[in-house]
Amino acid sequence: MTQLNKLISSLQSIEIITDPPQVAKLSQDYHTFSPVLVPKLEGKVGDIVVRPANQQEVIAVAAACAKHKIPLTVRGAGTGNYGQCVPLHGGVILDMTKMHNIHWVKPGVARVEPGVKLVAIDKKARDIGWEIRMAPSTYRTATIGGFIAGGSGGIGSIQYGLLGDRGNLLGLQVVTLEDEPRVIELRGDDVQKVNHAWGINGIITEIEIPLGPAYPWAEVIVTFDDFMAAAKFGQALGNADGMMKKLIAVFASPISQYFHPLQQYIPEGTHPVLLMLAEPNLESLPGLVKQYGGKITYEKPANDKGANLGEFTWNHTTLHARTVDTSITYLQSMFPADTSLELVEHMYHHFGDEVMMHLEFIRVNGRVTPGALQLVRYSTEERLNEIIRYHEAKGVFIANPHTYIIEDGGRKIIDPEQLKFKEMVDPYGLMNPGKSKVLQCQISH
Repeated sequence: MTQLNKLISSLQSIEIITDPPQVAKLSQDYHTFSPVLVPKLEGKVGDIVVRPANQQEVIAVAAACAKHKIPLTVRGAGTGNYGQCVPLHGGVILDMTKMHNIHWVKPGVARVEPGVKLVAIDKKARDIGWEIRMAPSTYRTATIGGFIAGGSGGIGSIQYGLLGDRGNLLGLQVVTLEDEPRVIELRGDDVQKVNHAWGINGIITEIEIPLGPAYPWAEVIVTFDDFMAAAKFGQALGNADGMMKKLIAVFASPISQYFHPLQQYIPEGTHPVLLMLAEPNLESLPGLVKQYGGKITYEKPANDKGANLGEFTWNHTTLHARTVDTSITYLQSMFPADTSLELVEHMYHHFGDEVMMHLEFIRVNGRVTPGALQLVRYSTEERLNEIIRYHEAKGVFIANPHTYIIEDGGRKIIDPEQLKFKEMVDPYGLMNPGKSKVLQCQISH
């Protein structure tokens, strides 16, 4: 009997999927956004999928994997873009979507299981006047565990910064991958040992997050004849501290052609800014719009049905573009905080339509800063790397979405504290092996 068969027979009471097409499907994420990653991750699938329903079942799976030295890759809804949950060495895919209990929601804080969808937490929190602080554009389908293990920010980051900022994650419970798995509660700064670690540092089974006051969010489209006027309007609105914002997304004109449901509100050749703004602040908006020469073309009150503007922003922008043209890919960039936006302007003119400018204003170290998810007309990997190097040489930070290696992406180097924690919780190197340069040789047999 193989080690895998021994593992399966020891987990009889837990849901196990062995059907090859289903296992293959649950071994994938949206790394297909990257033409560089597609060939590198082709054919990378798990051997089985295990769906635990509670922490006790997670402990049983962890013990079995440690005993039989079988790799384990944790997965949420698979909405990530870097192959984070694609297993490089087969083994067990641990699908956490059955663990979707909301333990409790109190003013300013919630405690939940990792498989709960962000939209479900939001709905529950809003019942008592609160909401989640930030979410990716996939928040209807993404799980909170996947967001913490693989995400970094999103809608709401203009107010609250990034997920890794102190205070945006309050507590985590993780199960270790040892012969006798332990349950470890991390609080305060210790949560960073697991935050954005791509599932290499223990299996997250409970999460405590802070909440923000729930505002009635109005949605607005403002269009500009000049891209830099649109960008400077976004910066100015971000800096207007008295106005509560959830989203400031700025798009160079070619991009709006991919937003079919919104095209009637975006005159051809104009540069749209998509906003989510607290309804009481709408009165303060027209003056700022006028100052930068813009025009309000769409306004949706908080309680109205209609297009959800958030689903055209962040990486949903790339999704909409690729629906029309699959040769399009993207970059993830952080421009330096600079109210004159000189570097943004330089890149906009330097690359033209080859790198279409898409800004997402966020708060970084207390300053409103233009993040970007530019759309790239892909030609070759060499040209893509040239574009990345040019940005970096000019002082733009690139979190490269065309690699599945943590150090080559956003991290550059792994936090030594994370490595120390990894050694303790995963002594056999079985958790999502191959995703880190320093850990690639650690898988034990």
